[in-house]
Amino acid sequence: MIMKQITEKTIELLDQNDELASFKNEFYVKNDSIYLDGNSLGLLSKRAEQSLLDVLNDWKEQGIDGWMGGKYPWFTLSEQLAEKLSPLVGAESKEVIVTGSTTTNLHQLVATFFEPQPGKTKILADELTFPSDIYALQSQLKLRGLDPATDLIQVKSKDGMTLEEDDIIEAMTDDVALIVLPSVLYRSGQLLDMERLTKEAHKRNIPIGLDLCHSIGAVPHDLSHWGVDFAFWCNYKYVNAGPGGVGGIYVNKKHFQKTPGLSGWFGSKKESQFDMDHTFDAEESAGGFQIGTPHMLSTAPLIGSLSIFEEATIEKVRRKSLNLTALLMDLLNQELNGEFQIVNPLEDRRRGGHIALKHNDAARICKALKDNGIVPDFRAPNVIRLAPAALYNSFRDVYDAVEILTKIMKTREYEKYENKREVIA
Repeated sequence: MIMKQITEKTIELLDQNDELASFKNEFYVKNDSIYLDGNSLGLLSKRAEQSLLDVLNDWKEQGIDGWMGGKYPWFTLSEQLAEKLSPLVGAESKEVIVTGSTTTNLHQLVATFFEPQPGKTKILADELTFPSDIYALQSQLKLRGLDPATDLIQVKSKDGMTLEEDDIIEAMTDDVALIVLPSVLYRSGQLLDMERLTKEAHKRNIPIGLDLCHSIGAVPHDLSHWGVDFAFWCNYKYVNAGPGGVGGIYVNKKHFQKTPGLSGWFGSKKESQFDMDHTFDAEESAGGFQIGTPHMLSTAPLIGSLSIFEEATIEKVRRKSLNLTALLMDLLNQELNGEFQIVNPLEDRRRGGHIALKHNDAARICKALKDNGIVPDFRAPNVIRLAPAALYNSFRDVYDAVEILTKIMKTREYEKYENKREVIA
């Protein structure tokens, strides 16, 4: 969506034609605030709130019988939610399971898929990925008696913000035993070509896994068709499952026979799980990669949240998301041309769900935005992330946010703040 001159009338027309506009009423949106931080933590929906209350009520009324009774029997809830979640990642329902957290799930998957051999001991990642992924990969190498300094390859960025797929492919050398990459770079919002990278990895017989934390709920995926070996993610950003909400795992069905690297009782076959046998008999699905008892109160909000995605569809969410971010960039160029460096990719096919702006005063600009009712996100050392979420942000929200940002910059209001992030950025 490229516009010449954007006016309030333009915005009115966009909102009138918004096929997802009604979903904003599903969320707790403050009237005096514009929330543009859904790529860090999505807002609470009324449905997610209700499903949490329903699970609490089952605990209250049924106690232990909630495992098999009640509105949402806990024993099979992870599998039931996987059926609802699988369309967001483009997978069969058995290839998906709701479980764990991002880093715990990464540890499980690397412990399973990293099989170093003489002359093939390296893990390929990148230098821009979220730090927790690197910590996990370093830990897994150390557990195998390998040295992260030499056995963890991190593809370099030419500009400090984005990656070139050609550089990643060039790094897929014969000594690489596993590849783990983000689908969307958390700082710049760059969307990598997951299909191409998977194809190139498999040409070289290297398994590849993807961190979908910054793409799930904002970008359609087709993991099964692409042949991705595994993926992992959180559900508390664009999927709006709540702070610390339970994450997810995808394992391609061709790997169902693999023994989980980290076995736990909830990965057992359902019918024999309570036999309490000391011989582990894994479920032949992504469910076999579960470790411990599901965290019901952190899973429950996902019930309501995914029902919204069923109705909205990820295709419509993506279409609106691209239009929102395109509008945001157009307005920034129109009102503040040259004030910020837009460091996310401009092309739709290479852009995730947020816009990244580089400015030397980014930390204190974020503070000024917050005091003016705009909730942004800061990433050190100098990046402002703005994520208009398709389900609860309007085109008017974007217009008003840029209007407020323009006022802050033109009056230099931000200069009264310290240019230093808070403990939580």
